[in-house]
Parts: sequence; structure tokens; C-alpha cells
Amino acid sequence: MIVGIVSDVHGNTPGLATALARMGDVDVLLCAGDMVEEFRFSNEAVAMLREHEAVCVLGNHDLGLLGPHGARARSADHVDARHIAWLAGLPTSVTIDVDGRRLVMAHATPVGTGMPYLFPHSPELARLREVDADWIVLGHTHRQMAERVGRALVINPGSVGQARDPNNGKRFSYAVLDTGSGHVRFDDYTGDDVAAHAREGLSTR
Repeated sequence: MIVGIVSDVHGNTPGLATALARMGDVDVLLCAGDMVEEFRFSNEAVAMLREHEAVCVLGNHDLGLLGPHGARARSADHVDARHIAWLAGLPTSVTIDVDGRRLVMAHATPVGTGMPYLFPHSPELARLREVDADWIVLGHTHRQMAERVGRALVINPGSVGQARDPNNGKRFSYAVLDTGSGHVRFDDYTGDDVAAHAREGLSTR
């Protein structure tokens, strides 16, 4: 099974669209949260994830928009209430079966509370040994990771919306997991790639 993984869209529809075009056909698409900005809602980004039937979890920005302080942003005239309702129905973590094995996804961590930033050197990463999973998918840090913690391979695809990873030249990125081989592939792309994809989309309309 081929699993496409994106995270931290932050309403960047062109960045997400570029990732989906570059990754090609996948059996399932995962999004590890922060689909929107806390005080700025993107109908287009949410619609794109829904059209691809992505399995999604809520990130801190999504929760912020759905909370009391996000009332003004989510009630703006341009916001499609159907997308807000869909977002509000999402969990903060999911466990799914992929090829007969267990994949757990959360935005920051599936263990404990809060939104810690888990990097390969983070002491809190060791707590993921508690999770009964073959793969654990995270977002939040905007940095790529494929780190073995106990039984599980912990995967962070980086960000398709806000490029901050110094280890890949602060480029956008996503990941593709091949559950048969266990191989994880990261793909990095630039703002120029996003602009070129957007221009190509306009030229084919």
C-alpha cells in the first residue's frame, strides 16, 4: 500500500496542490493537522483534502479556529459552513489499519496532553514506545523525521504550507510510505515549484 502524508498546510492551497500533484496516485492520503491558520480559514485547502478523501487529524491551529477565539474567523462571509462542520467533526488522533498493520496519527503526539515539539533529539520522543503501532505519523514541527522508536517508525513529512526545515534548505515537503517495503520517501520542493504548478494549472483552464 502506498500512503501519501502531508501536514501543516496552514491554508496554503497552492503548496498542498503541488504536493498532491508531485506524489501522484496513492492508496490513502493522510494529513497530520494544521489544515488552516488559527485566524484565517481556507475553503480551498479544506475542500482539496475532502475531495481526496484524506484521513485528517486536528492540529493546534485547527483547534484554535474552532475555539472561542476563532469565532470571528470562522464566521467570515467567505467561509463555507459545511467545511467548518467537517473540520469540527475531526479527531485529534486516529488509529487506522494499513496492510494489516497499525498506523497511529496525531498532530504533535498521541501520548499525554499538550502540543510538544518532537524532534529526533527530543527526550519526549522516547514516550512513543508506549504506543502500540507500526507507524506513528506526526506534524507540528515542520521538520522531516523518520526515526525508529521501539517497534514504531515515527514519520513527520515536514510542511506543505510553511517551509521552515533547516535540514532541507527550508523547502516544502511531504512523505510517501510504502507499507510493503517499509520505505519512506521525502520530496522537497520550492516556492518556485509551487508558482510553476499554479501557472500550469491556470494555463490548462
